[in-house]
Amino acid sequence: RKILAKPLLYLSSYFEQNRGLYYDNLTAVRTENKMLHWLKYFLRGVSETASKSTQTLDEILDLKESLEVTIRDHFGRRSPSARLLLKKLFVDPKVDVRQAGEITGLTYNAANSLIKEFVSSNILQEVTGYNRNRLFVFGEYIAKFKY
Repeated sequence: RKILAKPLLYLSSYFEQNRGLYYDNLTAVRTENKMLHWLKYFLRGVSETASKSTQTLDEILDLKESLEVTIRDHFGRRSPSARLLLKKLFVDPKVDVRQAGEITGLTYNAANSLIKEFVSSNILQEVTGYNRNRLFVFGEYIAKFKY
């Protein structure tokens, strides 16, 4: 029905964590026609996954609000560019300096300076260890998705 643009419940994580029950219930359906056991297992997975998804969304909204306050209070004249970059990071939590410049409309040097400020504010972490072609990730955001 296309009610959701993207899936919000990732049941595969639940199935992976409960792999034994997954196979036991599938076998019971196949060998003993115990469909009710499978439905109970599946619906328990939907319930737990929905609860975790709700909790994750709440944590992400809190993180977004907190970082918006940090940007407002500490980034000064860079705040508009910082807000643009932050918005992009919630869509794609990795960025390099060139991309930051494209997102914000800043020159390479100004984008590099903004990235440095994001790093010093612990919003981004550099992950390559290089002096050139560095890649930065929004680690705190990414961590919200690890169960």
